[in-house]
Amino acid sequence: MGMATEAQFHVLAVDDSLIDRKLIERLLKTSSYQVTAVDSVSKALKFLGLLEDDQISPNSPYVSPNHNQEMEVNLIITDYCMPGMTGYDLLKRIKESSSLKNIPVVIMSSENVPSRINRCLDEGAEEFFLKPVQLSDMKRLQPHLWKGKYKEEPHQLQQLQQPHKKRKAIEESLSIERTRARYSGLITKNNILLEQEDGSISFFSHI
Repeated sequence: MGMATEAQFHVLAVDDSLIDRKLIERLLKTSSYQVTAVDSVSKALKFLGLLEDDQISPNSPYVSPNHNQEMEVNLIITDYCMPGMTGYDLLKRIKESSSLKNIPVVIMSSENVPSRINRCLDEGAEEFFLKPVQLSDMKRLQPHLWKGKYKEEPHQLQQLQQPHKKRKAIEESLSIERTRARYSGLITKNNILLEQEDGSISFFSHI
């Protein structure tokens, strides 16, 4: 039987920033992943079945229209700094859940803070991406998605889990790239993403 394609993987993306959320959603879809995007940790917890409706703030209305709560989530990618509960709080809730603890979690941040990175890795994060996330980062998600597929096969899972090598690779990549420039305009694979003065997001093809 052939290996599953990326299109079979479902990623939950969490970011309160409209431009960052639209960017990560576009990059994931360009990489053939199914995506659900939400704008807060409380919405993510609700989607995952860890939070009741009355615990969600009415001031945070965004959930991407393609969401389907019956879909299995294969990976979560979340911003670190958000109002209320942070990405670190979401990471802890996932790892404390007996039913969800095997879902790989990737943290994103615009700040390269070693103590923050180590804190997340110690709690069980698989990766730490500097923002703005780039298309090349999407390739780094694949091993973690496959690890989730093997969660019930301990021998295969053990081969994929190499925490010391993982931490070293992350530290090396972040030491080379201390920061990534913030943007008002950003070129993705086939589009230019622009943030307008009113905060809205536009995509323009440059093919």
